[in-house]
Amino acid sequence: MKQKFNITGMTCSACSAHVEKSVAKTQGVQSVEVSLLTNSMQVAYDESATDPAKIIRAVEQSGYGASLPQKASSPAQAAPPSAGETVKKMRRRLILSFCFLIPLFYLSMGHMMGLPIPHFFHGTENALSFAFTQLLLTLPVAYFNRSYFQVGFKTLFRGSPNMDTLVAIGSAASIVYGIFAIYQMSYGLGHSDLALVKQYAMDLYFEGASMILTLITLGKYLETKSKGKTSEAITRLMDLAPKSAAVLRNGQETQIPVEQVVPGDTVIVRPGQSIPVDGVILEGSSFVDESAITGESIPVEKTAGDAVTAATINKSGAFRFRATKVGDDTTLSQIIALMEEASASKAPISKLADKVAGIFVPAVITIAILSAVVWLLLGQSFSFALSIGIAVLVISCPCALGLATPVAMMVGTGKGAENGILIKSAEALETAHLVDTVVLDKTGTITEGHPTVTGLYPASGVAKERLLQIAASLESLSEHPLAEAIVQSAKNEGLSLLPASDFQALSGLGLSASLEGKTYFAGNERLMSEQEISLAELDDSAARLAQEGKTPLYFAQSKTLLGVIAVADVAKPTSAQAIEEMKRLGLEVVMLTGDNQRTADAIGRQLGVTQVIAQVLPQDKEQKIRQLQEQGKKVAMVGDGINDAPALARADVGVAIGAGTDIALEAADIVLMKNDLLDAVTAIHLSRAVIRNVKENLFWAFLYNTIGIPLAAGVFFNLWGWKLDPMFAAAAMSLSSVCVVSNALRLRFFKPHRSKQADLQADLEDTQQKSVFTTEKGEKSMKKTLKIDGMMCSHCTGRVSQALNAIDGVSAEVSLEDKAAYLSLQADVSDDILVKAVTDAGYTVTEVL
Repeated sequence: MKQKFNITGMTCSACSAHVEKSVAKTQGVQSVEVSLLTNSMQVAYDESATDPAKIIRAVEQSGYGASLPQKASSPAQAAPPSAGETVKKMRRRLILSFCFLIPLFYLSMGHMMGLPIPHFFHGTENALSFAFTQLLLTLPVAYFNRSYFQVGFKTLFRGSPNMDTLVAIGSAASIVYGIFAIYQMSYGLGHSDLALVKQYAMDLYFEGASMILTLITLGKYLETKSKGKTSEAITRLMDLAPKSAAVLRNGQETQIPVEQVVPGDTVIVRPGQSIPVDGVILEGSSFVDESAITGESIPVEKTAGDAVTAATINKSGAFRFRATKVGDDTTLSQIIALMEEASASKAPISKLADKVAGIFVPAVITIAILSAVVWLLLGQSFSFALSIGIAVLVISCPCALGLATPVAMMVGTGKGAENGILIKSAEALETAHLVDTVVLDKTGTITEGHPTVTGLYPASGVAKERLLQIAASLESLSEHPLAEAIVQSAKNEGLSLLPASDFQALSGLGLSASLEGKTYFAGNERLMSEQEISLAELDDSAARLAQEGKTPLYFAQSKTLLGVIAVADVAKPTSAQAIEEMKRLGLEVVMLTGDNQRTADAIGRQLGVTQVIAQVLPQDKEQKIRQLQEQGKKVAMVGDGINDAPALARADVGVAIGAGTDIALEAADIVLMKNDLLDAVTAIHLSRAVIRNVKENLFWAFLYNTIGIPLAAGVFFNLWGWKLDPMFAAAAMSLSSVCVVSNALRLRFFKPHRSKQADLQADLEDTQQKSVFTTEKGEKSMKKTLKIDGMMCSHCTGRVSQALNAIDGVSAEVSLEDKAAYLSLQADVSDDILVKAVTDAGYTVTEVL
């Protein structure tokens, strides 16, 4: 079983490392991941061997608090305690600390800056008052920041020291030494040893202790404030969920809290309202803004039977829908859960930093003690050695090390969600930057996933519109997927269907039916052969279509061929752009499909795929992925998440495109909410940006500690006289954490990178698919009508038809009854050429329309 726990008392990555180690030792625990950023822990355990109570006890024994998160019925309720409350408390603590630190600093350091100090603090005779006043100003600062001492010493005594331990030891040592100095001054005054009084009056560290505590709190305040921004994406999603819903109960509209909506309820949504739960529209229609869920900025039209998603916004019409998923089952709740899980998970690079942080604090304490002892042995004063030890303790910063990865990862997952990319774990986000091979499923991933009419090739004397109208009328009675594509194409072009009768399905061949009292045939080449229909006129076109991986469907009236319609599962408008971008990133692109080799090769050539692997059964796709991995390749698999589930699970990074199934969410590491292959490119771009940011953070954290600790230990004192004051060490420590968090927040400005050339190509492809009456260059066919005088019989119409169809780019249908020729032009043909052709055939054009 997998369970999430809330953890309290953690202040640095050493804390999370100790909690993780303590829980991992518990019998029955299979895996544990502790997140300092979200103060949470994910534990997978055997229910027969342990339970949450034992896990909580293990956390408490390591010096921290743990509890189970409260069950919530809605995403809004599931929100963790506001970071704003923590920031508010820290701000109050910081202000109070400064209220005492400023007069303390003025009193202790003012005379060095030439500032006036009250006369009763001047001179050796007032040294005791001078020191005691500093102690009184220091004690409130220590009290306001007592959490450092409470947590720091508790973890030290339990054998798991953390950053608070370093602060607590350093500041406590300063205060204790100051109290010792007061006793020494008191002794000196009592025994008239003014030299002793003067020595210790100038050797107080009260302002150092207060400055350390206040500056560390300032750093924590800025850090907490910045870290709050990393989870903005989750917070914004939670805020989208409406708090109430209008439902029909017993025929009456009732306003109820959204958590009381149950599956099967009829929910009413009006313009401008957020949709409270997932469901299916029963009546009404509208345009719904789904940008919060999919990242798609254009509102989507929704009518009866369409699915709607919680937290999307109804823009125009009112509608009623049946609730299907509520509470934690809604798409929004699943997205939030995935994002929180990703934020709580750890990337391999983060685990390495945590291991270093786990031994970092004990190492620093050892270095501090050794440094102080060495300087004492070298003949320096106790106060000098003490200040060296305190500086080492205070400047060391496991925080910067521990925050380097999780902050960047959390901002990255949030940025992904904004672009409709759900990253399920930090490990997936890290691994994606190593990918060198992308395997793409063809159907539904590269292509639309359903057949579409791609071209009309009429025989001589037949207009394209007429061919499509007859084909759609015949196919309207068939249930074949290719038939549906033809009927849909006719509807798109606004063509009316002719009534068909005597329909007969011819197994493995096609169909026959009657239109307007005439017999028509529709089907494959074998059907035409059996009916002894000559295909010679369109043989070349049919062969070319087959070579392009398209399916040619033949249509004939009795023994006369009317034309061929090409049907294919066409590539999505952005697929070519996405593949081009992948290759630009240096990725090898492999297409994996169950289609025949010829169709797969045609799609591969069209889109520029590096390698095509065809005729692969769904159960064998996983094996192909393994074979690529055995060649040493890091593989990302992009599929629809249903029949590709084993391959998605096998790949180093599984990417489910067009989310909507539980299988997609379960099998994939990354889920693309939009059905757009370009988002897979964005995911890799994002991964590379995040890992680059993490490496910058780790470099800074290691560099800071590599330089800071030797400097604080006095390594450079004998060479150049460099000695770091504990106050400056505290300031540097705070600054390091703030710098790391601020650098990670730069990822909030990440934008998907796409080349202008690729955008233009996508626009062109999009326009090419708007109508079946387009040429291969994407030009819309032009329609013209010629009114013709002199035609008396079918022989006349035949001669006119032959004359017009002989012109390149002209498709003509001639009507004796209308005394007209109806033309479709796929090329720029002047009226003079058309008129001359008809005139040469012996007839007169009276009008060109």
